Amino acid sequence: MPREELQNLALRRQLFYPTAEIYANAPAGFWEFGPIGVRIRNNIIAFWRKELVERERLLEIHGSVILPRAVFEASGHLKSFNDPIVQCKKCHALFRADKLIEEKTGMHVPESMSIEEIDKLIAKHNIKCPKCRGALSNVRLFNMMMRVLIGATQNQECFLRPETCQNIFLDFLRLYKASRQGLPLGIAQAGSSFRNEIAPKQTLLRERELGQMEIEIFFNPDKINDVEHFDEVADYKLMLQRLNREGIEEISCEQAVKQNIVSGKLIAYWLARLQQFYEKCGIAKQKMRFRELDAEERAFYAKETWDFEVLTDLGWIELVACNYRTDYDLKGHSLGSKKDLSVKEDNKAFIPHVFELSAGIDRTFYVVLDQAIRKEKRGKEERLYLDLPVQLAPYLVAVFPLVSKDGLPEKAHEVFTLLEDYEFFCIYDEKGSIGRRYARVDEIGVPYAITIDYDTMKDDTVTIRERNTMKQKRVAIESLPELLWKLSVGKLSFQNI
Repeated sequence: MPREELQNLALRRQLFYPTAEIYANAPAGFWEFGPIGVRIRNNIIAFWRKELVERERLLEIHGSVILPRAVFEASGHLKSFNDPIVQCKKCHALFRADKLIEEKTGMHVPESMSIEEIDKLIAKHNIKCPKCRGALSNVRLFNMMMRVLIGATQNQECFLRPETCQNIFLDFLRLYKASRQGLPLGIAQAGSSFRNEIAPKQTLLRERELGQMEIEIFFNPDKINDVEHFDEVADYKLMLQRLNREGIEEISCEQAVKQNIVSGKLIAYWLARLQQFYEKCGIAKQKMRFRELDAEERAFYAKETWDFEVLTDLGWIELVACNYRTDYDLKGHSLGSKKDLSVKEDNKAFIPHVFELSAGIDRTFYVVLDQAIRKEKRGKEERLYLDLPVQLAPYLVAVFPLVSKDGLPEKAHEVFTLLEDYEFFCIYDEKGSIGRRYARVDEIGVPYAITIDYDTMKDDTVTIRERNTMKQKRVAIESLPELLWKLSVGKLSFQNI
């Protein structure tokens, strides 16, 4: 589905739209989520929490978005969290140098490439300013951290966090001692991070304020293969795009470990759980991959990286960075804070290693919509709908009176109240024709619609309609709570009603 179709739907149905859009000088890279968008976004976070945090018995925190300078000195961000930029000598526009080269030549510029090497590529390919064709300056590094000055005298330098994981590393020792769980210990957090992107574009895919769902697994590196529930995923096949290999290979977790494709069972286990989560989010297995990154592409702290990507209308989009960060972070914060962050197991003290699954909330939101949007013709009519999984839909069910007279709205409100009492997420609408109301809820992905008609007034039955097939069944009002519950948890299919 073309991205214009998705963006038009997003604006028409208030899924997402630019921040401060009524002001001409509002900065790019910031986005608002409207009433329907925020429900879908919140459902994605809630589903991640249910599937990966609660089921895996991880600890969850909510950390501050502002952290002191010393944190980012220890983490390496003030030194290494940079993008290469160039400026037009004529119109003074700024651009990311690596992206200019990629757009002009199609070649990939790795993170580790020096600014001198990038300068040579710009000269070799005679790359000019895309806006005015002016000559470009030499490349320089631009740090993407957002600085904040704290206090009445603004004498304390802090920064908005560029990733949610730093809070987790800072809190590790406290949580490890209090939880009494031992290693491996998983800690999670969902929240905002901030990056001073040079040229935010492609809506939610490159933001200055971005949502992240972060999981950090702390473990003993000597016990990377001691994974309690590994047998549950041993035969499950990962979609792997390995270095220097053509195409995507389906490789079981067991084989990935035995062939040393991953560093150990713990890595394979969490890659499997993550892939299963996104399958449940409605993404086809054939459109996903874990792409292995080489040393030049990996982040400065990573020993092993698998980027989880999904194929969309825009190409492959990275949703999750899966990094084996070793002991880099805890060791850095131990040195920076002068606090001992080691733990003791089997009479041996060591700094735990970390495996990270850092998922973009807004990128996931965008890709879930991209994969769910459907356009089809039914006779002369064309309809657009979101084929969202039940757990991500903004509402489970819509309630409509067939017409807004003859007591039907009052009866519809009774049904609506009944379902609300059972804590189903419902939406009510009585304006416009029934066909238009169906179309409105189809567009935002509501799986089921209940219509109260004249027969309802006689026998207390209603029609229930399925979004995708548009088929309808007649059921008793008193059966609705149990019926909707079974539909919502997958214990009953619509065709078997």
